[in-house]
Amino acid sequence: MSTVDDVHALAAGMPFVTAVEGPKGNTVYQVGGKSFVFFRTPRPDARDPETGEKYTDVIMFWVESEEDKDALVHDASTPFFTTPHFDGHLSVLLRAAHLDRIPRDELAEIVQDAWLSRASDRRRRQWLER
Repeated sequence: MSTVDDVHALAAGMPFVTAVEGPKGNTVYQVGGKSFVFFRTPRPDARDPETGEKYTDVIMFWVESEEDKDALVHDASTPFFTTPHFDGHLSVLLRAAHLDRIPRDELAEIVQDAWLSRASDRRRRQWLER
């Protein structure tokens, strides 16, 4: 099963990637200046339904399309979710606490797809040709 270290290793292992530090020390992985995996800081749109506490461990992954987003969010077997704040935004959210529900090979696909959704045509083509 997957861990936060796996997310970092997989994202950092993609080509042409830079890791930047967000304003609160959170890591943002980018390709060509575009984020594709983003460790979020606590925000009011993602809270524990029982306690009302903001989640401190949300990771955002970009997706290629609304269909991809819907498939991940509406599949009851996955822990991916979204919030109204992200309506119309091509991304899904995942709590790090639930990474253990995702096999590492599936996480690798999610990270690769996130990278592909944000990389330039040239970079995408180069990577896919390998």
